[in-house]
Amino acid sequence: MSSNQYHFITKWEFNAQIEEVFKLIENGADLPRWWPDVYLAARAEKSGRLDRIGDKIHFHTKGWLPYTLSWTAEVTSFRPPNHMEIKAIGDFVGKGIWSLSQEGNLTKVQFDWHILAEKPLLRYFSFIAKPIFSWNHHWAMARGYESLRAELSKQKL
Repeated sequence: MSSNQYHFITKWEFNAQIEEVFKLIENGADLPRWWPDVYLAARAEKSGRLDRIGDKIHFHTKGWLPYTLSWTAEVTSFRPPNHMEIKAIGDFVGKGIWSLSQEGNLTKVQFDWHILAEKPLLRYFSFIAKPIFSWNHHWAMARGYESLRAELSKQKL
């Protein structure tokens, strides 16, 4: 594995219906509204296909560390409400797979993220700072969990 290659698996559980959770995750253009600690901006580019394959979201994101990332997520597989796969290009290159399942009242979410960090700062310093960059990813995903949980609570009011 090259020093700028990363693989993360994030697991979340929510006391909510799978359709509610999937609707929030799959609507990438809305991420800056409910996940503002990480998603600074998002611009949708629709493919026009009913199956959403080829839809793109252009993101400007950040973590706890003082740098930002510009990247695009393109939908490569879409099976609501259980599965969405994206291809990442830009400061990240790779793929992410969202998998959701309903178990009683709980929705279980897994995000499997395989990427090469191509932003020069990350690419050139991963050999020494990989643990810090990995910690930054985990921080961002923890904010996502908290934000999604809060958003689901607001919808139940």
